[in-house]
Amino acid sequence: MLRLRAVDLIIKKKQGLALSCEEIHFLIQGYLSGAIPDYQMSSLLMAICFQGLNETEQLALTLEMLKSGEEVDLSSIKGICVDKHSTGGVGDKTTLIVAPIVASCGLKMAKMSGRGLGHTGGTIDKLEAIPGFKVDVSPENFLKQVSEIGLAVVGQTANIAPADKKLYALRDVTGTIEAVGLIASSVMSKKLASGASHILLDVKVGNGAFMKTVEEARTLAQAMVKIGNRAHRHTVALLTNMDQPLGFAVGNALEVIEAMETLRGRGPQDLTKLCYELAAELLLMTNMVVTKEEGLKQVEHAITSQAALDSFRQMIKYQQGDTKVLEDYSLLAKSKYIFEVKARKDGYISQVKALAIGQAAMLLGAGRAKKDDVIAMGVGVKAFGKVGDYVHQGDVLATIHANEEKIDEVFTMVLEAFVISPHQVLAKSIILEIVS
Repeated sequence: MLRLRAVDLIIKKKQGLALSCEEIHFLIQGYLSGAIPDYQMSSLLMAICFQGLNETEQLALTLEMLKSGEEVDLSSIKGICVDKHSTGGVGDKTTLIVAPIVASCGLKMAKMSGRGLGHTGGTIDKLEAIPGFKVDVSPENFLKQVSEIGLAVVGQTANIAPADKKLYALRDVTGTIEAVGLIASSVMSKKLASGASHILLDVKVGNGAFMKTVEEARTLAQAMVKIGNRAHRHTVALLTNMDQPLGFAVGNALEVIEAMETLRGRGPQDLTKLCYELAAELLLMTNMVVTKEEGLKQVEHAITSQAALDSFRQMIKYQQGDTKVLEDYSLLAKSKYIFEVKARKDGYISQVKALAIGQAAMLLGAGRAKKDDVIAMGVGVKAFGKVGDYVHQGDVLATIHANEEKIDEVFTMVLEAFVISPHQVLAKSIILEIVS
């Protein structure tokens, strides 16, 4: 048998030919061990960007990255273990709402989340805005907590899919992030390693999302769903609108407050609808309900009965956070200054540029430009205006929560994010498609 060489496999992929499972194993193991250097792996990644990966290659790459580290064993937990993943957007705090809802409905949400690099912190960073909240939980306590209250959201361990971490770092500096097969394999290697039997993917589409068009998002969603199902995990994806910020709040403590308000039944309409749909889809996937309508009724009951809010309270308590924040939001971090951004003319809001709002929040300190940046928990933007709203000159479109008094650049970014026109534009539905 011929000895495999990285250069031959680079040429093979450059020519548009499919790599075998054995060849992908050789490449990933060689890169992890150092036998294949960065410059050769970079060349291979660029070839993949141009030529793509077929379904078999995507699954093989996912499983190689999965097997490179530890897999979480949830078999000791009685009940159905579910997971949810979002591809990221501006103001996306859905996990803080959906996880307590489904836990209160009888599912087990054993979730490992990452930290954010971008507009705001990730789910883990947002939870750390709660005084005392611990995201580093031992594997034993993680399983015990999920078994007892049906819910835990913790930081990802260093041993989950290390091959993906090494590859992603290389992709980040070589312009090879945007290949569907690489994205799908990266996401699904971590989701499969987390151990849940049912995986729901929230794939964001639009100005404030990584995928700008429905076509791009659909291609990615289909790839991830196929990987999940071929790996024997029931996987479904929702394509959701991210042309404008989700809810009002963009910023860690601000988003935690908005999540708590949504669990009280007082959340923004778009955020509430999306969380209801995501939770109901998880109930439907797991046969807890027969129809989506029945699922939505269960979700509504979880909110009105405050069962979901109580699940969130239990998680805070188990993870050593201060449960008094649920009644006293002043215990969360606050900004030094609040500035109002007002409409300069009458008219309909035809666009709210989500990416600009997210970038403004990051400039305030709500997110990270680099991995070692320290997040300011109390800063951010609350964007109240929504597409289709009619506003008068002087109406407040947004508030900027800042720790600095001079915020000219941020103020201009937020003001210009709102496009006002004489003609009404109807907002897109929050749910665009379901891929199953």
